[in-house]
Amino acid sequence: MGNSDSDLLKESFEATHFQLSGHGKRNAGVLKEAFDQVEDTMPSDHYGQGEVIEAFQLKMAKLLGKEAAVFFPSGTMAQQIGLRIWCDEKKLKKVAYHPLSHLEIHEEDGLKELHHIHSVLLAEKNRVIEFEDIIALKEEVACILLELPQREIGGQLPTYETLLNISNWCREKGVKLHLDGARLFEVLPHYKKSAAEVTALFDSVYISLYKGIGGIAGAILAGSRDFAEQSKVWKRRHGGDLISLYPYLVSADYYLGKRFDKMEKYFQDARELAKQFNACEEVSTLPLVPVSNMFHVHFKQPKEQIASLLAEVQKESGIGFTSYLQEATKESCYFEISMGDLYHVIPKEKIDSAFLLLNQRTRL
Repeated sequence: MGNSDSDLLKESFEATHFQLSGHGKRNAGVLKEAFDQVEDTMPSDHYGQGEVIEAFQLKMAKLLGKEAAVFFPSGTMAQQIGLRIWCDEKKLKKVAYHPLSHLEIHEEDGLKELHHIHSVLLAEKNRVIEFEDIIALKEEVACILLELPQREIGGQLPTYETLLNISNWCREKGVKLHLDGARLFEVLPHYKKSAAEVTALFDSVYISLYKGIGGIAGAILAGSRDFAEQSKVWKRRHGGDLISLYPYLVSADYYLGKRFDKMEKYFQDARELAKQFNACEEVSTLPLVPVSNMFHVHFKQPKEQIASLLAEVQKESGIGFTSYLQEATKESCYFEISMGDLYHVIPKEKIDSAFLLLNQRTRL
């Protein structure tokens, strides 16, 4: 049997010399680079304690403007625990979030099966949560979760005024507000705010340490000291206190230092690249003007057709657009772009040439 169009697309992407998206391959070199300046005698952490983990947690708490922060091996674990704490405090096992929240579509009902917490879905799938959705809540909930940016709809964002209104409403009503800030640092250039200014609107916050930052794995859950201490107990219950986590901690600290100040550049790169896509016929981005370093690229043609087309463009241009496509409808498809370090390695003339070729092929 021959390879499918999807297989050919992936193969063509992996064979390209340059890629538009990301920081590069997640291979052993990522860890080796992070450890290059680390002394062999550096002590490891030990079941959640030790200088390497405690210093990093303190650093993240300060950056996020919270009293305390706790390192977790995964964001899935961190967020479920954060919501469990707020539900237990209010003695109410209900939380509200977007229909396309990670907790709803990617975690095999972990919140419900492990913690017996039920979700109340806010807003339609194709847009962000607005203040009107909050005040229209018919059910009492212990906590509301907001994701910034909303990944599954192209990284869209509510306005900062909307965040203020939701935060004030939650405090008036005694409802906790949790931030799914997996990509929080990437939206700060759009809001023109510091991380601490944004997280001040929330009672608790989760940050990914591998997405935009590019670490190996891991997450931070931050809030009050009491919240953090409770989360440590739940982390132990979940088996999250491995005997040592220092490979994740060292890499997270290294790449945070390397890339935190580049978020403005990634943001501007996303806007520049989106213009290139939107100049092509039968192609558009969501959102039209990116509000973070990420966006979705949509094609008004079937997935199989675009997979074959992109494979040819990648092979001829040497520029990697994507290794995959997702079906939007029977007649359309899309993929995700997240800007990182790779974009600036590509000669400008090669990018222009690749987009000229893409435009020619999509018009046929």
